[in-house]
Amino acid sequence: MIVLDGLPALSAFRLERINRDLERRGLRSRLLEAWNVYFIAGDAGAAEPDRGPLCEVLRATPGAPKSATLWVVPRLGTISPWSSKATDILHGCGFAVRRVEHGVAFLIERVPAPDAPAWQQLVRVLHDPMTQSVLTRLTDAAGLFRDGAPGALGRIALGADAAAALEAANRRLGLALSADEIDYLAARYRELGRDPTDAELMMFAQANSEHCRHKVFNADWTIDGVAQARSLFAMIKHTHARAPQHTLSAYRDNAAIVEGSVGRRFFADPQSGKYGIVEESIPYAIKVETHNHPTAIAPFPGAATGAGGEIRDEGAAGRGGKPKAGLTGFTTSDLRIPELPRPWERERPLPPRLASAFEIMRDGPLGAAAFNNEFGRPCLGGYFRTFEAECRDPTLRRGYDKPIMIAGGLANLRPAHVAKRPLAPGDLVIVLGGPAMLIGLGGGAASSVAGGDSSAELDFASVQRDNAEM
Repeated sequence: MIVLDGLPALSAFRLERINRDLERRGLRSRLLEAWNVYFIAGDAGAAEPDRGPLCEVLRATPGAPKSATLWVVPRLGTISPWSSKATDILHGCGFAVRRVEHGVAFLIERVPAPDAPAWQQLVRVLHDPMTQSVLTRLTDAAGLFRDGAPGALGRIALGADAAAALEAANRRLGLALSADEIDYLAARYRELGRDPTDAELMMFAQANSEHCRHKVFNADWTIDGVAQARSLFAMIKHTHARAPQHTLSAYRDNAAIVEGSVGRRFFADPQSGKYGIVEESIPYAIKVETHNHPTAIAPFPGAATGAGGEIRDEGAAGRGGKPKAGLTGFTTSDLRIPELPRPWERERPLPPRLASAFEIMRDGPLGAAAFNNEFGRPCLGGYFRTFEAECRDPTLRRGYDKPIMIAGGLANLRPAHVAKRPLAPGDLVIVLGGPAMLIGLGGGAASSVAGGDSSAELDFASVQRDNAEM
């Protein structure tokens, strides 16, 4: 592994902002310097690449790396979005490298002992525990390139009491299964005459989670003791059933598709290959989705992949749309801006592992805008609002500690691409993409429980990699 120091990682303004944050937390530590560090793993059997050209591409210095207090690197066991792009660039330049990763070195004055509570506060300011790791020895960075062996497929022994065994697995694996789902699984596996695997239960939990299925919106409900005729989702569908005008596709694809106006398009004819102007109607797709729990756990990548998922659904509408413009929205609890307290804000404990409303509004909009911009689609508008309410019970206060993060947008399509072609028996289905590395898998279950009630491991699994180019 080659380690190279790079340019300063933080401006004087950001250094001072971090130092003010440390001071507010009562820490004596002071951040003196921060610089980029690059970790390069060479191709097996290949000679070490020439450091001169490598330093030119990375804007690094060729000497030995400087001493630092600690290094913040991508979470060990993952591949960062930066690495995916930078490794492709190095391969394109002809370097024989397996992978390159990027971290930040910090030089700190008055460092607490690693086993002291002040150390945990210090590193919490300097890194995001969901997506990054902290190293105190530079040699530990070799873990960035360590490949783990695939885990063995596990089976859950149902025994005489299948429901109890499934409930225990539900708690251990963090599946957020409801009681009726556990009863359903117990009955189905009795019919199959075998025990379930952990992979089967995980996939069932994600596909049937509140995050993916929105079961609450289909639930029976009452107002002041009066049963309502329609569920929330049925009410939404009822609007479309009563007034379907101009709607070409709804409730059966990734985004709704609406009739558009007639326009002129310039493109190549697929048969002749000649460019020309075609006048035709231009339907458009509209889409809004939320990415609440991931944004609460890691605001920048959580909001970024919320915008990315919405872009994906526009592009996957029908037989393919062209994303054109986006919007984002955020609803949080009171901001509690450091050094700017407001009269209506009351200090109180916040759910563990969730970012504060201030951190969400500081980093979340930047993440959403960054994904839009990297993809090449403008994010034209948005909103944010805060809300907390006192309750009759003085110990209870309601607010959006788990925020609402909304991503929406528009795309257009060709008329022939509005509907997907139906699959027929015998058709070959090809799955593209990967490796998933379990990132994002688990997000459905983690998003389906109250803030702070899921495990740290499941919270991490709910955060995806914000990589618009890939």
